[in-house]
Amino acid sequence: MTIETNSPEETEAFARKLGEQAVPGQIFTLNGDLGVGKTIFAKGFAAGLGITEPVSSPTFTIVQEYREGRIPLYHFDVYRIEDPEEMEEVGLDEYLFGGGVCLIEWADRIRELLPDDLIRVTIRKNPDRGFDYRQITVEGGPDENSGN
Repeated sequence: MTIETNSPEETEAFARKLGEQAVPGQIFTLNGDLGVGKTIFAKGFAAGLGITEPVSSPTFTIVQEYREGRIPLYHFDVYRIEDPEEMEEVGLDEYLFGGGVCLIEWADRIRELLPDDLIRVTIRKNPDRGFDYRQITVEGGPDENSGN
């Protein structure tokens, strides 16, 4: 599925809908260039889970846990990871299989550590379409992976 948004509010609203539909055990990867709106997406996604506390990118902490929503959210930013094995120190497997939802920014850096049945979200800008224009593509998940 690919959608287009024309404001940060529209991007956040779309992400909120995905968060409302999320179920425990799902893994969402979030890819896009710097400044494309990954944190805005994460804020909307968290709101869809019922999380009201401020959401920011965990660039320096690697993972931020939010437990106040209907299911826990484990928000990763692995931009600064040099070697995927560093994720063992963070306890990646416990998060992936811990009964919450994982949202992983820059997931391509640790792709070999992730299961195949994840949901890939890619955000792209197109300056020709305006400063706030975003194309958001969502691929994977149970429907796509099962052939339904």
